Formats: sequence, C-alpha cells, structure tokens
Amino acid sequence: MVIVDTTVWIDYVAGTVNAETEWLDREMPLQRLGLTDMILCEVLQGIRGAREFQEIRDQLLTFDVFQTGGAESAIAAAANYRTLRQRGYTVRKTIDCWIATFCLLTRNQLLHRDRDFDACEKVLGLQVVHAES
Repeated sequence: MVIVDTTVWIDYVAGTVNAETEWLDREMPLQRLGLTDMILCEVLQGIRGAREFQEIRDQLLTFDVFQTGGAESAIAAAANYRTLRQRGYTVRKTIDCWIATFCLLTRNQLLHRDRDFDACEKVLGLQVVHAES
C-alpha cells in the first residue's frame, strides 16, 4: 500500500500539477492508497469553506485511514527522531517523523513532497514512491 502524505493531497486538491499529483491521479484507480489520521487532520484543517470541507472529507474517507496513535508509535517515532538527530538530520515537524514511523512499522510506501522524509528514507530505510512525470 502507498500512504499519500499531506503535501501531495494539498497539491492534488488545489489542482497543482507536479510529478506526485500526476502519479496520484494515474495510480488512484490501480493501487491501494491510504492515509493516516494525522494526514487527514492536516489536509482538512486547511480547507476554508464548509461545503468544500465536507466534499474533501468524504472523498478522503473513501481511502483507508489508519490510526497512528498509542504509546508504541510514540516511542518508535521519538526513537527515530533521536536517530536522525544523532546522524545530523533534524526533522522540522514531529508529525512527519510520526508518519514515517507508521510507514516503517507497517511496511507501507510513502508518496510525499516534503524534504523531511528524505532523511527518513536515507537513514531509516523509509520506502518512498519516486514519482516521475
């Protein structure tokens, strides 16, 4: 399964064309795609209108949405953050480290447009979809 990060969903909803949104549009009917509860929250909190909020919420809920909370995930995300820091990388947002950790624990790939995940791929072995136009 491919987990689609907030950065890609935001561009996709906005109609932005890039390698990742083109991959998403092309692969949506062909692959099993998902998102985490935190990604769902990030995408929806940026929606301004009530009608658009409901439409996008309903569309996103057609995909698998995974719960990422709990002590085990929190400890694993913190350990991964510390590993990255020890190797000279600082992940700017805790949520990105948590999403990467979820993908690592569940062996899912990640489609993203966020440089913080590059260190997770390089150091932690995060499996990333490298979209090409």
